[in-house]
Amino acid sequence: METELKILLKSNIIEVCKQQQVKTIENLNHEMEDCQQKPNEYGAPKDRYDAFRAQMLRKRDFFAQQMQKANQELITLNAIKTSPLKKKIEFGAVVITDQQKYFVATSMGKVIIQDETYLCISPAVPIFKVLSGLKQGDITKFNENSIHIIDVF
Repeated sequence: METELKILLKSNIIEVCKQQQVKTIENLNHEMEDCQQKPNEYGAPKDRYDAFRAQMLRKRDFFAQQMQKANQELITLNAIKTSPLKKKIEFGAVVITDQQKYFVATSMGKVIIQDETYLCISPAVPIFKVLSGLKQGDITKFNENSIHIIDVF
């Protein structure tokens, strides 16, 4: 694959990941607002141990934590540069193997670019620890399976 096409593909992957992350943040914000609004509509606390109000506020706080994590992941995605291309498997690399296509950034799951599925993984997952530092043409094993690195960029 040509360098220009690799850069374009990588920028497309990053853009799709950013869009998904922004959507996640918007959904979490909506959930937080909903959890805040319900107790307000419910009225004054019924007693000192108002379980409904406490449950809604705990849910709001949970969504706030999730949103903080999602915002941090968006910052991480914004920090990834499309060039220069990576020569070895590290943070920000697109990795093509004989079994799977990976994008090393944050654990977002699958993204589909040009009818190809890329698995977004973080540097903290076990498969990255096995692949880290490998280059195009290297072969390694993970869970008794042999993995051949076809391309890294």
